Amino acid sequence: MTGTASIGLRREGPVATIRVGNGRRANALGVGDWRALTELLDGLSQDPSLGAVVVTGGGTATFSAGSDMREWLGADPERIDDAFAAMEEALRAVERLPVPAIARVSGAAVGAGCQLACACDLRVVADEARIGMPIARWGILVPPAFAARLALLTGPARARDLLYTGRLVGGAEAVGMGLATLSVPSAELRTATDRLLAAITEHPPAAIRAAKRSLDQLLEPVRDHVFKIPAGPSADYASMQSGLSLFLSRMAGADSDGQR
Repeated sequence: MTGTASIGLRREGPVATIRVGNGRRANALGVGDWRALTELLDGLSQDPSLGAVVVTGGGTATFSAGSDMREWLGADPERIDDAFAAMEEALRAVERLPVPAIARVSGAAVGAGCQLACACDLRVVADEARIGMPIARWGILVPPAFAARLALLTGPARARDLLYTGRLVGGAEAVGMGLATLSVPSAELRTATDRLLAAITEHPPAAIRAAKRSLDQLLEPVRDHVFKIPAGPSADYASMQSGLSLFLSRMAGADSDGQR
């Protein structure tokens, strides 16, 4: 697998598998990681031999805890806003892929990790996985793009539930609310994803790309509207700094200290 320390790429015929994170800190991604992911995705989008993309977490324990909030501790608002912009551009790069993207989700997919899974076309989730948006607790102001990705999959009522409560849901509930495509035991996650990939890539590539393009054209008016909304601040900065300081002091030395 090629790539950076935190972003990797493996090609097997028409399928590209992207690894996010290196198995440490719950695969939380820093600003440089989000930018590397954008560059990688934009390069793949230009490859006519590409048939599908799988996005998965480094290691076997988790998908991604989102952005590495250690970078935000003590940072000024402009730096934090820049981090949000880098993260959002990577999510948009996933959505710009001309072929189906499948998130293979084990462990936790929270905050921007949840958004990364939502940006994919399909999500195969372990029964034991936990997925959701617990970001309000940190004073992070939910941007319209975050809300739109959830609402397009689950509908407004369930999106309100997830955003207002910050609760995490398991694989079966995620499927029930439209947040996941398929839920299987962890031991079967890779096999189930491979079966779904085979069902996609056995068809003529031009037909699959046309299907993806038609669906994207349907969704594009919503996405365009969301991104035309003037960007506001990313967080209640004082509350976020206080919450981050407490959280990171409790989790010092633990691999899960990057959750967002």
